[in-house]
Amino acid sequence: MARQTPRKRPASRRTKSGGPHGVSRLPGLTIDSYNLAIPDPEGEGFLGDRASQTAFRQVLDTVRKVHATGKDPFGRTRSDELSKKDIDLVLLGGDADASHVTHLAVEEFARRLVHVVQRFREQPSWDGVKRIVIGGGMPESQFGQLAIRRAQRMLRSARSGVTLHVLSHDPDEGGLLGWTQLLPASYRRFDAFLAVDVGGTNIRCGIVEPRLSKSADGAKARVIESMQWRHADDDPGRGEAIERLAAMLNGLSAFSRTIGLRLAPFVGIACPGQIEPDGRIPQGAQNLPGDWEAPFHLPGELGRRLDRIGGRVPVVAMHNDAVVQGLSERPRMRGAQRWGVLTIGTGLGNASFTNLRA
Repeated sequence: MARQTPRKRPASRRTKSGGPHGVSRLPGLTIDSYNLAIPDPEGEGFLGDRASQTAFRQVLDTVRKVHATGKDPFGRTRSDELSKKDIDLVLLGGDADASHVTHLAVEEFARRLVHVVQRFREQPSWDGVKRIVIGGGMPESQFGQLAIRRAQRMLRSARSGVTLHVLSHDPDEGGLLGWTQLLPASYRRFDAFLAVDVGGTNIRCGIVEPRLSKSADGAKARVIESMQWRHADDDPGRGEAIERLAAMLNGLSAFSRTIGLRLAPFVGIACPGQIEPDGRIPQGAQNLPGDWEAPFHLPGELGRRLDRIGGRVPVVAMHNDAVVQGLSERPRMRGAQRWGVLTIGTGLGNASFTNLRA
């Protein structure tokens, strides 16, 4: 997924859709950049494209053609059609040749990830970043975890001073839990709120319980119920996708009423692309179902389809998905002045942060 160069924005303001959207400053923290795109000097795309899940499958495809000495361990199935489980089974339980092929792909991908990390750190908005959170779907797999560990060893050998940190919670929940950090103060008295993580393959909705009374920094936040729709299998139009998303959220709202949960009239949406203060997406949303880029206004279109919560029209707020995933790890990044996040999914999401000293 192409990630476009960000523009500096003032702190977001409320709009008719509720907002605020795409905030750049929180108490004690600045969001320095996201959606950063570095042109690939050796190709037509962007450097981050070298370290996506799509890129891993391209590497695996090349290795299968060049290095397999016997029968292809994956048969005739193309690498881009393999599931994570398929690859893990060969990595952990295949014969020697099959395992060798997969390990070669992991090694090459790790080198690419290290290269991307090094180039990102050369950018002004990433200068001084020492800790990098790895999110997205890649860490869910055994081969992804192995590639990240190998990349960490390479960075250590290069004495870069960089450490990689896989999300400490379920990767599927990072794009939901991070909204605890972005939740406006007026909604923090409620028991829970609704959050959405929109990706190129899945849409996840959940009820997030921030539990700020147990930990003021959001470290105890949890997802108490969630729903997922793999929209890539259905190839819906934009209207159908928004209707389905609204139905999922309304269902979770009804569930909250059933169990007596005081739900805030607020919905936070984590979404790829550049998020403008008015809630529109000028670029970077091309992998979403239908055309979600401006002038389309997701917060307004979705808000009109949502049931009232506690008698109030829900406020819909948006931010970039890599930012939200990164913020889900904020309590564990307290010791770092500069830190970042790379989300390895269909594309490579990114964001960088600075912890402000009191």
